[in-house]
This record gives sequence, structure tokens and C-alpha cells, in this order.
Amino acid sequence: VIKELQADSSRFLLLLNDALPMDTSCKRAFPEHKQHDASDLPEAFKTYIDGDDIDEVECIVPDLAGMSRGKAMPLKKFTPDHVIHLPVSIFYQTITGADVEMDIDNQWAEGDLILRPDMSTAKAVPWAKEPTLQVIHDLYARDGSPVNIAPRQVLKNVIQLYTDRGWSPVVAPELEFYLVKPNTDPNEPINPPVGRTGRRGTSRQSYSMSAVDDYGPVIDTIYQFAEDTGLPIDTVIQEDGAGQVEINLTHGDPLLLADQVFYFKRIIREAALNHDMFATFMAKPMRDQPGSAMHVHQSVVDVKTGRNLVSNDDGSASDVFHHFIGGHQRYLPEALPLIAPYVNSYRRFLDDESSAPTNLAWGYDNRATGLRVPNSEPEHRRLENRVVGVDANPYLAIAVGLACGYLGITKRIEPGPVEAGEPDEDSYPIPLTIDEALTLFEEATDIHEILGETFCMIFDEVKREEMQLFHREISPWEREHLLLNV
Repeated sequence: VIKELQADSSRFLLLLNDALPMDTSCKRAFPEHKQHDASDLPEAFKTYIDGDDIDEVECIVPDLAGMSRGKAMPLKKFTPDHVIHLPVSIFYQTITGADVEMDIDNQWAEGDLILRPDMSTAKAVPWAKEPTLQVIHDLYARDGSPVNIAPRQVLKNVIQLYTDRGWSPVVAPELEFYLVKPNTDPNEPINPPVGRTGRRGTSRQSYSMSAVDDYGPVIDTIYQFAEDTGLPIDTVIQEDGAGQVEINLTHGDPLLLADQVFYFKRIIREAALNHDMFATFMAKPMRDQPGSAMHVHQSVVDVKTGRNLVSNDDGSASDVFHHFIGGHQRYLPEALPLIAPYVNSYRRFLDDESSAPTNLAWGYDNRATGLRVPNSEPEHRRLENRVVGVDANPYLAIAVGLACGYLGITKRIEPGPVEAGEPDEDSYPIPLTIDEALTLFEEATDIHEILGETFCMIFDEVKREEMQLFHREISPWEREHLLLNV
């Protein structure tokens, strides 16, 4: 029946709904996996295909960098219980694609991982030439156990810690990125794009509507792609840098928001390419322009009552909130490589004119602090982590913040004094090089326990190898200043 109906995509959706209900044998084989039926497919996708036949399905997983890996197949080969495999070595590679030797038994035996789709993540691929469906998959071992080195699973494990206590974390990311002139030669510096005025963009135009309008066609395409995929956008603003844009997402479930960031990065890149531009999520793509962050707003809700646990009944900040902040101050320096994962990430911190905080002080409505409490009503009280770079894997960035907060709450860690103005340089500083950050990360036993010892070992080894690969390169600065002067 499946083979007959897959020839017709509209009937195929009905098939999924009728023939693959919840709690099938697939779920029994993989007890940690929630099987979804076709009712989970978003209305936006059904509207997008508009009765056309689906051509292809992209079965994807987020890798260590937060990029998509996977396989594409014709619709006739795909069903939610169709078994797909990927080798575990996709998590053993640097951002350059180089393999990393690690202390893992039979590392290169290349054992396969089993992919199972989370059908609730099914989205259109609006830039594809033919109607295409993309679905995020979770990874399992052959015995049905989840693969705990997969970034999406790392986040799910942290969320489960909250669930076990009757809590529900809530997050809202803000994505900063640059639209830039296509850079086809890596030896050349990156430059701002040319907008509708025919002039190259200029910096320090924060919140300028004219600056946003200058790249209006790209923004319009982002909106259209977002609508086609059913992804909500809260606001779009012009940031400080030339061609730098910020997109804010609405508050919600951490896994849902991480999936949205994962999808949005792909959407934004494709929208820019449609208008002969690049979109980059490098933390510091241009020397004389500000860096790009991914600020993450966080709060915790009681599942039974729906009450925001970071506020007391009288509206004041609760002990839970202060301990949540204290956990960030205590543990975030040790986990910094997970939210600033590359050599380039730390250039964002070293720019004197950048608004990127280099501290973990906290304050009310204080953008000079790394941990900011925005103005809000008590029921909306939250902590904004302003240290996270937009180059971070969204699953890991959100997992780290929640892990630090969880440790702070359970260990009842008190925060330092609130900062009313600009903090001193020595107020809760953060590491300013990836080497220093990795050294702290290697000793972060509490963080390793929550995120997983094996995952942290693999992440550390990959980052160390990336750092070594970077230091083998000869930079233009060295050629300019050392070639004839030493």
C-alpha cells in the first residue's frame, strides 16, 4: 500500500496519518524516540506544495558545528520508519573536514548510527527547484539507545534534568549575522555588500530602518522562506555593523528554538545567495566591524502551575533566579568553548569598539554586563546571556546555558553583587583565547557530567585539532610585518 500511494504525495500524507499512528513497533524498538504521524506536518508545508507532488526528502542531522549532514532520497523511498544510516565519524571531523585521531576503541571501524525522523520538525525547502521536504532526525545505536554525542541529544538530556524536577525551561535566541559581498578568494578580506543605493554599506547605523531597507530584497526573501517553512520571526533590526542584521525569535521550548535557529541559518544563507550576497555567521568576519552574537534569553517555568519560577509571588526576583545567575557566573567560563568554539570567536571579545561583553557580571538592563536582566514584568523575568557567539552550535549553546543554570539552582550558588554601571575589567572575566578556554573546559568536571564525558572529550579533541590547523597557517599580518622586517 505504501509503494502504491507514494506515487501521489497528497495521498502519501494521508497514508502517514492512517498507517503510522503513535506508539508503533518503531517506538517500542527505540523507546526514547517519540514517533510522529503526518498530522505533525505543518500547515505551511501543505500550503507550500499546493497539491504538487513531493519530489525529494532531505533526512538531516545537526553536526558538531551545527551544520546539516544527512541523505536526500526520492519520496518513494521515504517513510517515517524507513531505516537510514550515517557513520559515527561525522562527529570526529574538524570544521575543515579533517579527521581527528582520538582515544576511542576501534575509532575507524566506522560503525553506523541509525537515523529516526522527528516528523514534527518537517519543513519545506523553499529554495529547492522541486517541492522538497526536510526533516531533522535523531540518532540511535543499534540497541535503540540514543547517541549522546549528538548535539541535539545533548540538549535533550539537559532538558530532561529540568523535566525530572517538574520544571520547563524557556528560551529566546537573537541571531546577528552579516550580509556581505561574495568572497570567492579566502586570501581577500570580507567586505560589506552593495545595497539598493549602489553604495557599500556603512557601520554604526544601529536600528536604522533605511539600512534595513537597503537590503530589503534579501529580508523579503528571508520572510518568504520563513513563511514557507512555518517559522515565526519576532523582529528584524539593523545592528551596528555594515550589513549586519539581527533576527529575534519568540520565546518557547529550548529544543524547538534550537531547531528553529538550525533552520534559520540555512534559510538566511540561501536567501542571501538568491541575491548575489553571502550571509555569514562568523563571530568576527571583518576586522573593523563589530562581531556577531547569539544572545539567549532564559527562564524557568513550573510545569504544574505555569508560574515563572524566577519570580516570587510578590513580583521580586526569587532565590531560583539568583542561583540560576550564580551558576552562569561559576560554570560558564569553563564551558566557554561550547559558545565560542573557534579561534575567530575570541576576536569578537578583543574589539575595543565592540559591544561584546568580556565579563560575566550581571545587572538590570545593563548591556555592559555579560549577564543582563532585561526590563520586564515579573511573569516575564529572564536572564539574557550576551556572551554567546552566533557561530556556536545552537543546540550546544542553549544546552550550556541551561546546564550552568541548573547547576546553580541545585547547588544553590549565590551570584556576585549586581552591577549598576560598567563592570571593572576584573569583574568575572572570561578567557580571551580558545587555548585558555579549552584548558578550563578540560577540567570542568561538573559540566562534563551533565553534558556527557564522551561528548566533552570528542568536542575538546576536535577543537584542539582545529586550533593546531589554524596555527599552521601564515597570515597576511605575518607577511606584511615580518617578511622584510625581521
